Amino acid sequence: MKRKINMENIGRISDQKMEIKAGRVLISEPFMNDQYFGRSVVLLCEHNTEGTVGFILNKPMVMTINEAMDDFPDLDGNVYFGGPVQTNMIHFIHRLGEQLPGSIEIVNGIFWGGDFETLAFLIDTKQVHADDVRFFAGYSGWEPKQLKKEIKDKTWIIGEGNVRFPFSKDPDHLWREVLKGMGKEFSVIANFPEDPSMN
Repeated sequence: MKRKINMENIGRISDQKMEIKAGRVLISEPFMNDQYFGRSVVLLCEHNTEGTVGFILNKPMVMTINEAMDDFPDLDGNVYFGGPVQTNMIHFIHRLGEQLPGSIEIVNGIFWGGDFETLAFLIDTKQVHADDVRFFAGYSGWEPKQLKKEIKDKTWIIGEGNVRFPFSKDPDHLWREVLKGMGKEFSVIANFPEDPSMN
């Protein structure tokens, strides 16, 4: 049985006034037709006058960190596609806090970057497990005011960050999970098919 999609709901929800800032997530609109960002959840790590940086949380790659980096200590963890910018570079977020000098807390208990040699040492000495760190090839970046315009154009929904999101064990369902956790109106959007003609 087909159900009619109320497009007015999408527009109204997209007009939300939540501030863009580090620690929040961007949830792509349900019908975004983009090879990189379709059905994506992006954790924002930096937002200032120079632009915005974030990582896509739900696009695992068929590549482990040891396949990506030959000289890295053995760790059972996949690399995720962080975004289309500088895909030849590895970035990481983690829960290690002050154990990694230079790391930046972006949401309660979740940190970005830090001293890479210290991270390698902690992994090599079994002080860090795969569930403590997530690696990304590339990142998502926006020029100043670009993201604000995309939100105005109803490309993204802004949500509160959560410590569960970056280390989800079910990335294929993260997009729906995040929307459903935002309330009834967003739950409706979470159930929209990717192809509106299938509704």
